[in-house]
Amino acid sequence: MTIALTQLLSDWRQGDLSARDRVIDAVYPELRALASRELAGERRNHTLQPTALVNEAYMRLSGVERIDWRCSSHFVRIVGRLMREILVDHARKRGAAKRDGGQQITLSGVDVADNSGGVDVQRLDAALARLEQIDPDKGCIVELRYFAGLTIEETARALEMSPATVKRHWQAARVWLHEALKDSD
Repeated sequence: MTIALTQLLSDWRQGDLSARDRVIDAVYPELRALASRELAGERRNHTLQPTALVNEAYMRLSGVERIDWRCSSHFVRIVGRLMREILVDHARKRGAAKRDGGQQITLSGVDVADNSGGVDVQRLDAALARLEQIDPDKGCIVELRYFAGLTIEETARALEMSPATVKRHWQAARVWLHEALKDSD
């Protein structure tokens, strides 16, 4: 993220709605790539496509008149949270319509998947909410790594932590989530 993006976020915070649109235009390719990576491990007939995920995130962002953006990394954290919420909402709607046990997702970067290669996104969300209550930093790291698709280094920059700390917290969070998901079976 550049200084120009930080300035656009500041302009948006001051009420400039055209700055909001310029922010989205500036980051759309990156968001589309994140959404593609996010959905790459989904089942073949998944009804939510990367463009739809990005568009839904944009709609949620554009519905907010002013957000107190602190910096570009804050923007990345919010987008990661939005993608998580969108995927969980999508799984809930699908589960309510089908009652088949919920949407299964693979957690290729998280290594908490069960032997079938998938975990119910609602169970993951519930486990992640518990982790956030216990250790907000670890919860945020999982959200940025998994839902926003950031690398260790990008996550470290976004959270203003060292890459070694992020890696250590990431490993501990994966173990914790693995146990939490195993216990919820």
